[in-house]
Amino acid sequence: MFYLIRLLLKIINMRKKFIVLSTSFLIITLLLSIFLDKNWIVLFVIFLVFALLGYQDMYQTQHAIRRIYPLFGRLRYFMEELRPKMYQYFVESDIDGRPINRVDRSTIYQRAKNELETIPFGTQLDVYAEGYEWMCHSMAPKAFETLNQNPRVLIGNKDCQQPYVASIFNISAMSYGSLSPQAVEAMNGGAKLGGFAQNTGEGGISSYHIKHGGDLIWQIGTGYFGCRDEAGNFDAALFAEKAQHPNVKMIELKISQGAKPGHGGILPASKNNEDIAAIRHVKPHTKIVSPPFHTAFNTPLEMIKFIQHLRELSGGKPVGFKLCIGHKAEFISICKAMLQLDIYPDFITIDGGEGGTGAAPQEFSNYLGAPMIDGLAFVHNILVGLDIRKHIKLIAAGKITSAFHIARAMALGADSCNSARGMMMAIGCIQALLCNTNRCPTGIATQDPALTIGLDVTDKKVRVANYHAGTIKNFIELLGASGLDDMKNITRSHIYRRVSLNEMLTYEEIFPSVKVGAMLADDIPEKYKLDFKLANVNNWGITVN
Repeated sequence: MFYLIRLLLKIINMRKKFIVLSTSFLIITLLLSIFLDKNWIVLFVIFLVFALLGYQDMYQTQHAIRRIYPLFGRLRYFMEELRPKMYQYFVESDIDGRPINRVDRSTIYQRAKNELETIPFGTQLDVYAEGYEWMCHSMAPKAFETLNQNPRVLIGNKDCQQPYVASIFNISAMSYGSLSPQAVEAMNGGAKLGGFAQNTGEGGISSYHIKHGGDLIWQIGTGYFGCRDEAGNFDAALFAEKAQHPNVKMIELKISQGAKPGHGGILPASKNNEDIAAIRHVKPHTKIVSPPFHTAFNTPLEMIKFIQHLRELSGGKPVGFKLCIGHKAEFISICKAMLQLDIYPDFITIDGGEGGTGAAPQEFSNYLGAPMIDGLAFVHNILVGLDIRKHIKLIAAGKITSAFHIARAMALGADSCNSARGMMMAIGCIQALLCNTNRCPTGIATQDPALTIGLDVTDKKVRVANYHAGTIKNFIELLGASGLDDMKNITRSHIYRRVSLNEMLTYEEIFPSVKVGAMLADDIPEKYKLDFKLANVNNWGITVN
């Protein structure tokens, strides 16, 4: 009998199998509940629920797998949902996790909690693998206690009336909206405790940015959120009003973002509540897309004039811009505009293609924009070659989470660094990769009150401050181990990269430095000559004749 049933099931397709089996189970359990024991009715109800789900699968038209394999096809989608979690906890090694591996994540967690952060039994990294990087040490190291324990950098050039003495490690741009109110509060509270700054991101200044009194870098994006009129254009009066707030220490004009350059920002409708909409001056419960370009200026010359305008409206506070390097000629065009006008931004933030975001198309995150290391080396060289580096501080952003990352960036020319994902992990981010869904399980990248309630600001702000302090401490110890008594003395020769099994090069050999003012005397390196030729202060873009 069973042989015949098995033979029958082999002959008919899965949909018919489901009909036969579900009907059979329902009839059998119903009869058992009537004639044997009424408790069988429980099993009958369970089978009935499964049967109804299966019939729903058979007659829906959106998912072929569910339609062909009723009920069982749902397992595929369940496993797809479960796969990243299973991989993170049971498959990946300590050094394989992406975008940030478990070793680095653990260091951040331990540092934030003031727990033991030393590692036993040596490094897990393959020091002979191509791409491995390290910092050279000295036979004459400096004692930690003799070094400056709170290194800072003065940001503000000749046109700045309110220069800012910034920490060398600050919170990178993350908007209220992409982050929860509690996350914004925790970071601002941590910034206040630790004496460093929080970049608002392009979403505007919220009450959560101000509540704890932490220093702010107000980022102005292409949407001009917080300083826009009803049509979405820049509103000078609104900007001046908010820029002069005492907590706002610097203004950052966002030209592009490493994770999605040329794309603009995205705030899903599910995150755009009434509070966020009021701050941004937009309609609530709608998808908000920042345009990919600015409407307040159209050329490099106009951009530099706009930066000067922002500085005047702010009362003379430091104003800079953030970008990810694309066409090199376009950045050179901006530098030529600076020279022509004798107007310079107070700082430039260099983001990289490895930068993070809560929402970006896969192709943009993976294949657009220069990595931070390459972009930073290029920008520093151009500014030095044109002898305008003295006017401008450089800030590095893009997957910076450790003291070594800071040292590496400074070797390439950075004066300070920003971290986003490091700070997120300090307040509990587990890299669930759900930032764009409003379902962040830690209450950080969501506006769902049921999830944000789990984030305790009082505790997390201390963790942010701890993470900052611990990272600075380790950076100073790296300086001392390298025989340096000042971060300004880090050079490209201090950082090595393995390029093959039997060859290693310094950053100076990989990214050769240029002489101060060399490019003013037409001593332009061959690799930059075409970019200089194409640079045009009156136009964006590259025109090929």
